[in-house]
Amino acid sequence: MILKIGTRGSKLALAQSNWVKEKIEARHLHVRVELVRIRTKGDKILDSALSKIGGKGLFVKEIEDALIRKQVDLAVHSMKDVPSDLPEQLMLAAFPLREDPRDALISRGDKTLDQLPKGSSVGTSSLRRAAQLLHIRPDLNVVPLRGNVDTRLRKLGSGDLQAIILAAAGLKRLGFSNRVSQIIPVEQVLPAIGQGALGLEVRRDDEDTLHLLDFINHKSTEVTVKCERAFLKELEGGCQVPIAALAQVDEGCLILQGMVAELDGSTLIRNQITGHKDRAEETGSALARELLQSGGGKILEGIYGRGDS
Repeated sequence: MILKIGTRGSKLALAQSNWVKEKIEARHLHVRVELVRIRTKGDKILDSALSKIGGKGLFVKEIEDALIRKQVDLAVHSMKDVPSDLPEQLMLAAFPLREDPRDALISRGDKTLDQLPKGSSVGTSSLRRAAQLLHIRPDLNVVPLRGNVDTRLRKLGSGDLQAIILAAAGLKRLGFSNRVSQIIPVEQVLPAIGQGALGLEVRRDDEDTLHLLDFINHKSTEVTVKCERAFLKELEGGCQVPIAALAQVDEGCLILQGMVAELDGSTLIRNQITGHKDRAEETGSALARELLQSGGGKILEGIYGRGDS
């Protein structure tokens, strides 16, 4: 049996897809897995901030289209790239064990976030990171930074940047953990929804592939990611909005932290809620509604209004 995985062509995407390929082939000896590289809109447009390109699913839509057309059988996504609404024909079939969801700081001189000199330029492509960074360090100069992990590391080495922020999970998967100056505590910067987690997407009616993937699903990862995605869906958020959340399972309890901020970090509304792990999506939605009522709704209206003008 040949199983085709649709994947982006970046080193990180290929590392993640190859990991899934090896797991499937080791478990199912009758299956041979092939990787099919697909360029997404987000890969093609590198000279603009993601928030300015517009639309959702910048790194997944073309792969989902290939799934629907049966050109591939399975998609391996970084969950932070996947919109809260999926095409009707598709579903997320499995969530492997989550890697570290936190953000990592890589800086000249191995300084931590608190140690960066006043006025330091910090590169990030994320409005979420920028808003939280400016909230705790309004004296920093946040600079837009696009490109894959290698490109961003090169720009730190050759440019005027004093530091960059990347996902800890991606750095670990690519063998760059030794470059990390600080794993940023979630008390300072909450991660993106689904950060550090992979999602395996298939066609709903493809029972053969669904059965192949049962073994790779990690239940606590599934619970936490579904909770965070329900939070995102309630807020109708995309990459152009500073929204963050992190869910964790602790002895049957589900603890969710969530955040909405102004683009410049001047206002940041953050809260935490505890629910039961069997009510993941209800917990995510409940915290989102709390934040909306606490001023998050006004922030989002202002941001969406600016985007329309």
